[in-house]
Amino acid sequence: MNSEQEEYGMQRHATGLSRLMIAGALVASAWFVACADGAPDGPAGGGPAAAVSAGGPSTAPGTDIDWGIVREKTRWAYAEGINTLPMGELVARIGESFVGTKYSPHTLEAEGPEGLVIELEELDCVTFVENVLALARFVKSAPPIVMNEERVLRGYYSGILTRIRYRDGEIDAYPSRLHYFSEWIDNNDEMGIVKSLAEELGGVVDPEPIDFMTTHVGAYRQLADSPEFVAAVRAAEGRLSASGRFFVPEDQIAAISDRIQDGDIIAATSTVEGLDVAHTGIALWIDGTLHLLHAPLVGEAVQISEVSLSERILRIEGQDGIMIARPSEPSE
Repeated sequence: MNSEQEEYGMQRHATGLSRLMIAGALVASAWFVACADGAPDGPAGGGPAAAVSAGGPSTAPGTDIDWGIVREKTRWAYAEGINTLPMGELVARIGESFVGTKYSPHTLEAEGPEGLVIELEELDCVTFVENVLALARFVKSAPPIVMNEERVLRGYYSGILTRIRYRDGEIDAYPSRLHYFSEWIDNNDEMGIVKSLAEELGGVVDPEPIDFMTTHVGAYRQLADSPEFVAAVRAAEGRLSASGRFFVPEDQIAAISDRIQDGDIIAATSTVEGLDVAHTGIALWIDGTLHLLHAPLVGEAVQISEVSLSERILRIEGQDGIMIARPSEPSE
């Protein structure tokens, strides 16, 4: 079994669930959202690996080190002149600069009331995508004064990340976070941050209802501690279930790969009942082959898939297609 193994759950979902029986397989899930890898890229892959136990980040969020990474990546982008690249190419280049960054689950599950978490020392597959997208928008749009004043820099970056991570860009307790990645795509599309492409690329509608969080309340500390949040999350699930979600089935990915560009955000759809997305990453073309730049559990760091995107999805038993979102240029 090689070092790159694939995911079978979605890391933003469920921070208290230790094991879950799904389709007769024992799935590791102290968190159950994207990035819980379970199958290798190689031919032997398929199905979840043995259950694992994973803690949270080993570093505190929002430290001077985290903000130092924001400054370092921004200065590097300016020095290399990549801030002038088209948005997708910029996302890909910034994403590549994180290769080797430590993977950690539960990166957003801080104690206390919901608040914006700034954590770049360690990343999961979703916070990797979010921070890379936020950094790209930052270097494209930040006025020069931002780099000269720490308070302004932190406020500007925090504002960008908040718009990406929370429904309509507003933090209003735990339910306002975009827990389901299909809603993440839809909401960021509505705000002009990305453009959803699955329908345009010939995708089909997934009619399966979304209800994983509210049918596993005990797996989420915030839901278990605050029953009033359950109704709000259930309402979001109802909206997602009613609208359906376009995705490109796994056997059609190769046929449309040439229409996917560097920097496109990729969400691998899940076969788990009630769950929409199993993993996220960034599209990256290398020598004519489309790969996935991502933060997987096994491998323990941000990395580039060893096989093509279409091949890796076909080999993962718990995934059945992809959603695609293209980063948009920041408005002036």
